[in-house]
Amino acid sequence: MKYNFTSGAELIEKCKELNMTISELCIEREIELSGLSKEEIREKMKVSLDIMKSATEKAVEEDIKSVGGLIGGEAKKLTIFRNNHRSVCGDLMNKALVAAMGTMEVNASMGLIVAAPTAGSCGILPGAVVTIGKEFELTDEQMVDALFTASAIGAIITRNATVAGAEGGCQAETGAAAAMAAAGVVEMMGGTPEQAIHSASHCLQNVMGLVCDPIAGLVEAPCQGRNAIGVANALISAELCLAGILNIIPFDETVAAMYKVGKTLPPELRETALGGIAATCTGCSLTTKIFG
Repeated sequence: MKYNFTSGAELIEKCKELNMTISELCIEREIELSGLSKEEIREKMKVSLDIMKSATEKAVEEDIKSVGGLIGGEAKKLTIFRNNHRSVCGDLMNKALVAAMGTMEVNASMGLIVAAPTAGSCGILPGAVVTIGKEFELTDEQMVDALFTASAIGAIITRNATVAGAEGGCQAETGAAAAMAAAGVVEMMGGTPEQAIHSASHCLQNVMGLVCDPIAGLVEAPCQGRNAIGVANALISAELCLAGILNIIPFDETVAAMYKVGKTLPPELRETALGGIAATCTGCSLTTKIFG
């Protein structure tokens, strides 16, 4: 296949060879794989973008409570804080946190989200792409392109490692989501494919070894806070690479290292709710309260 890639190095090589952006190459790859037209493929991604946009807004506009009762209302609180105080993180970052945490509230209340790459990390990609799109007055087409770029990063990580917290810990789940988001933001802001790939490396390295320890086994806490950290990770990593601060470890080596680290994590720290904060006295007490 002319447009296929299985690694970051191969992705960059093909982008250079064909003089394409990552999103353009990813779309052509999808055409080869699916047999659909470019218009059909872009329309499918536009549906995902619309769902993401809706999820980032729902928690601010409505009163939402999660199934387990551990989260709900956090996005509203952040918005009220920004509207009435000077934000410590700045308005743009606050809005990204609102979008990421709000999407997690929608997910935890059984609302409609896009699991990109997973439900437990669903706030990071929209938190970054939708917020940057709005703040810089970019078009839906540019945001769709960013999602295709993110998809290329996610495809490589999924093929060569994992995006599942149950297999690789939260480093694999929210780390992969942040890597995808950072690459998408870099392309949105006019960065090169090399800068996009390097931003993904930054993201994975920044949370290397992060465990998965959901209280009561629910994708609520600390998952929501980790999505907030994830979107910050994505924006910081994108900024570094747009400024020319690239990573000294290649993306493919970083993915391999993340996978090895994930495999060495004990089962208690891989989404079983048997370790980390899930195993604290309060975590156990909350579990008993929820399940009886």
